[in-house]
Amino acid sequence: MDNSSILDAAISAAQGAADIILSASKNSKIAAHKGRTDLVTNTDKESENFICNKIRKVFPDHGILAEESGASLPEAEYQWIIDPLDGTTNFVHDYPSFGVSIGIIKNEEPIVACVVELPARNIYTAIKGQGAFCNNKAISVSSVDDLEKSLYVTGFGYEHGERWEQNMILFKRFTDIGQGVRRLGSAAVDLCHIASGKVDGFWEFDLHPWDTAAGILIVTEAGGIISKMDGDPFMIYDKQIIASNGFIHNKFINEIINNISLSF
Repeated sequence: MDNSSILDAAISAAQGAADIILSASKNSKIAAHKGRTDLVTNTDKESENFICNKIRKVFPDHGILAEESGASLPEAEYQWIIDPLDGTTNFVHDYPSFGVSIGIIKNEEPIVACVVELPARNIYTAIKGQGAFCNNKAISVSSVDDLEKSLYVTGFGYEHGERWEQNMILFKRFTDIGQGVRRLGSAAVDLCHIASGKVDGFWEFDLHPWDTAAGILIVTEAGGIISKMDGDPFMIYDKQIIASNGFIHNKFINEIINNISLSF
């Protein structure tokens, strides 16, 4: 199957979902709680339904794993992993950092990715082996090779337990030694900012496949490196991740493992 046709379908679905989200952003939002601070809106569901329906019309034999509706055809060779509105809390509060994330994997290997960053409508794309792009222009990671000169971005899970406490330690540490730490609220967008050289290092706990499936391919195709926090290879269902421009990666890992325990 031609990966270019898969990407075209992903872009079309993501842009249509973006239209739904931006139209809804002009109105009052009604949010339900999946957890104390974990929100979901009707817009999440409308965006997801639109994307899933588009996929099923074009690729009826492909599987789908979506944040709100779960898995269908889980044994299929091709799997579309969808976050229909990454950064729902930001969307509810009109904070301008959210997006649509669609990653396609074949036999558990990422092959195609599309993230639409909203409200800016920057379209990040990648096909395995063909580089990464933003609005059809090639992008690449930064060349910063010093932790002290690096800008970092992270996110925090919804549960304020031990991992949250460990993340606070890392937040302080990288604020102390680097150029700063940003917390924008959308992992998919954060990964795209690594890929385009806006930030140099990213880490986060408590992630799901729909948070990372698209972004990890965009980062690696832009020349960056993805791994678990201890340096082991990152797999699509892993819960914790670091991403970097590659130049700081080993030092980034060492700084993490020297400051927190990864045994939890």
